[in-house]
Amino acid sequence: MGKNLEITPLLEKYIENFSLSLHPIQKEIISYNETLGDVKRMQIAISQCHFLELIIKISNSKKILEVGTFTGLSTLSMSLALPSDGSIIALDKNTETNKIATDYFKKANQEKKIKTIVKPALESISELKKENNIFDIVFIDADKGNYKKYYDNTLELTKKYGLIIIDNVLWHGEVADKNNNEKYTNIIRDFNEYVKNDKKTEQVIIPLGDGLTVCRKL
Repeated sequence: MGKNLEITPLLEKYIENFSLSLHPIQKEIISYNETLGDVKRMQIAISQCHFLELIIKISNSKKILEVGTFTGLSTLSMSLALPSDGSIIALDKNTETNKIATDYFKKANQEKKIKTIVKPALESISELKKENNIFDIVFIDADKGNYKKYYDNTLELTKKYGLIIIDNVLWHGEVADKNNNEKYTNIIRDFNEYVKNDKKTEQVIIPLGDGLTVCRKL
């Protein structure tokens, strides 16, 4: 059986060099996030940017819901992959980072595709359900304590055979360490078990960035 490679920083840089080229505003967001200190960990990995762009193009998706926006790198990555009539609704409760993100969307000429809603995401999701919204893809990358609620509620908003993609499911590799009982490690570990046992989707964990679960709604 083939063995998975350990992705070292050197190999990660090589992969970046031979993958899709980043948009100048994607690069600008990444540079800005580097100035933020430890909170920059909330940014998705460059490999995840490329993955999201490619899967949107392959699936011909047009309508996306994002739960957790931060400074907009994932949102912009997905928007760039959408056709001109595509759209993203991006949910986040942080007014300050939302302002930064929307400024970047305008600089990249993507603001017409992106609608941001600034309030607790579960409130927004409830409103979207009442409006009978249906999405091709949902991307979840927000507070980990609510992951089950985000998953269950957005599943109702996802079309049949649509995708729910969840970030941070490998949690720095700590989920596999049975001796690690840190609070958030257990939350992610429990979430992964929950999704695995859900008969409404089929799923795979992809070791990009901090781990992505890709679920297909049945």
